[in-house]
Amino acid sequence: MIVTPDSIQHDIAQGMTTEYLVVSGDGRHFEAVVVSAEFDGLSRVRRHQRVFQTLGERMRDEIHALSIKTYTPQEWAAR
Repeated sequence: MIVTPDSIQHDIAQGMTTEYLVVSGDGRHFEAVVVSAEFDGLSRVRRHQRVFQTLGERMRDEIHALSIKTYTPQEWAAR
């Protein structure tokens, strides 16, 4: 499967509830901005693990460089 920003965004959206989600990239390196109430009370590491969970085996087999920025809705609004 060809890895695209849309395919990554689709998998994240299917695996968790997000208020805002955008994935960009050039086919090799990707960046995701994820805003979710699911992040309330979680450390940055736990937030990233939650996003990685939505991508499953793709993180090991297909996606080699993914930078993730995570925010709660409150943090996003305060930016």
